[in-house]
Amino acid sequence: MTRIHGVPEKETNLLGRFAYRFYRRRFGEIPKPVGVTAHHRNLLLGTGAMELALDRSDLVDDRLKKLAEIKVALVVGCEFCVDIGSMLGKDLGITDDQLRALPRFRESAAFSPLEKLVLGYAAGMSRTPAAVPDDLFGALREYFDEAQMVELTAAIAWEKHRARSNHALGMDPQGFSGGSLCLLPEVTGKGVSA
Repeated sequence: MTRIHGVPEKETNLLGRFAYRFYRRRFGEIPKPVGVTAHHRNLLLGTGAMELALDRSDLVDDRLKKLAEIKVALVVGCEFCVDIGSMLGKDLGITDDQLRALPRFRESAAFSPLEKLVLGYAAGMSRTPAAVPDDLFGALREYFDEAQMVELTAAIAWEKHRARSNHALGMDPQGFSGGSLCLLPEVTGKGVSA
């Protein structure tokens, strides 16, 4: 259950009303994290700027970035992020088979070698402490130049920020995946797996 309730639209400032309209047009409703972030004007502005910057970044395929983001959400355990990520991923062509295979991506035939590298990078960045071996980074460099590596890394790191914030604030799923396949976080008996 959400630990902090969102600011009602009629009580938001001009920036909040703009953000609410934008997200309502994009998703049909206001995502809970946006409503909660509206309590802090500067953070709403900064969050919006980062979301826009990542949305407009197109050096790395959106589908690859979304696969990585969903993997981060699974590792961190953010049910809200898994819910919205599953919906957005399907819009980008991520299949139910791929969603189901994310916890075991290394052994799955559902992913290409590049997708497996990206998922491994996302899993490594999501660990605490982060664990990104030089050989993994080197293998990614065979596919991506410096600017692309910065974009991919930023997308993964931002999703980790979102997932940890949303998890800490108790953001439960909002139903964005619409009853279709929505994964559960990767929790094992020893904690979250990667």
